[in-house]
Amino acid sequence: MAGVHESKVDEAIEMGMQVVKEYTADDDRLMTLSVGPQHPGSGHFRFTIKLDGDYIVYCDPDPGYVHRGEEKMCEYRNFIQNIPHLERPVIHDSANITYSYSLAVEQLVGIEVPRRGQFIRALTSELDRQVYTLYWLAIYGIFLGHSTMFMWPTADRELFIDLLDSLTGARVTHAFNIPGGVRNDVPEGFKEKTLRHIAYYEKRLKEYEDIFYNNPLLRQRTEGVGLLTKEDAIKLGVTGSVLRASGVPFDVRKSEPYDIYNEIDFKVQYMRTGDSFARAYVPFLDMKESCNIMRQLLDKMPESGEVRAKLQPNPKGPAGETYRRVESGRGALGYYIVSDGTPRPYRVKISVGSFRNILALPHLLVGSKLADMPSIYWALNYWPVEADR
Repeated sequence: MAGVHESKVDEAIEMGMQVVKEYTADDDRLMTLSVGPQHPGSGHFRFTIKLDGDYIVYCDPDPGYVHRGEEKMCEYRNFIQNIPHLERPVIHDSANITYSYSLAVEQLVGIEVPRRGQFIRALTSELDRQVYTLYWLAIYGIFLGHSTMFMWPTADRELFIDLLDSLTGARVTHAFNIPGGVRNDVPEGFKEKTLRHIAYYEKRLKEYEDIFYNNPLLRQRTEGVGLLTKEDAIKLGVTGSVLRASGVPFDVRKSEPYDIYNEIDFKVQYMRTGDSFARAYVPFLDMKESCNIMRQLLDKMPESGEVRAKLQPNPKGPAGETYRRVESGRGALGYYIVSDGTPRPYRVKISVGSFRNILALPHLLVGSKLADMPSIYWALNYWPVEADR
């Protein structure tokens, strides 16, 4: 991409690393700065940085301030009862965090989801992808002092919240995607309403690009900042937009299709520059591609049919274990579930994109300037509540 000042970046990193070698992390000549957890933009997350002048020479992420014990709570509820509380770590993408859980339970118990239910579940997932990404974009805008880019996504987010409200009966946490399918069918006129919203929204996305992504101030603050190479992205194990911004076109929906995603024609959006601009632009490309996916889902959805499998009050399957994942707004989101043959899971482990992406934070901040910290941090697509679980 034109405008990436790699030579300046290399020079800045080299100067910063010289400082790192000169001082140790506990050197009293360094200034220590605690970012969060009370900071309104940190999201109940804290990381400590040490500064030598303008350069960050040390970074220590300190998560855990919003730990809720989700994995342990799963052991005390049956497979269906776990749905509502599992939404809490990422309430603005609740359809996706329950999607992979439902897929894992279905594999364990042996449930076949009706075809119409698969389409509705995928559609709900894409609607919540928009809700989450718009929320993330609004905060990124205000992080960089662009107040218009806070207000516009916050307002347009209501388009999809309104659709989800009419579909699920709840604005934010829906408890809609469940093992066996979805709780209810789409309401009358839902397809037409969704297509109208998408048509309007795509016009707004063009305005987003003009006012924000083509803004010279944004580009100066993000292009060439926080460079993450393809090799380092793979080594650190990052996922989602952070991985794809560094030139790795990995998307679970394409690589490991679930439900009916193998019938949907879409492109995996990625870039090669690996800087903060690329990590901010890939989610924007994802929103545009998600509109294409939603149109196909609405067009190909069967006109009628069951939307969920009929289950016993306490469904259970044979003892065993499974792992299933989906592509959430922050990357691969999976559940490893162990069953002992009872209606309750014996063990549950949640693998979330946010926790994996935080590994890149010290890697990118050390050697960078303090003024670049906001653009690097929030471009990592990290949601602290999800990471803490």
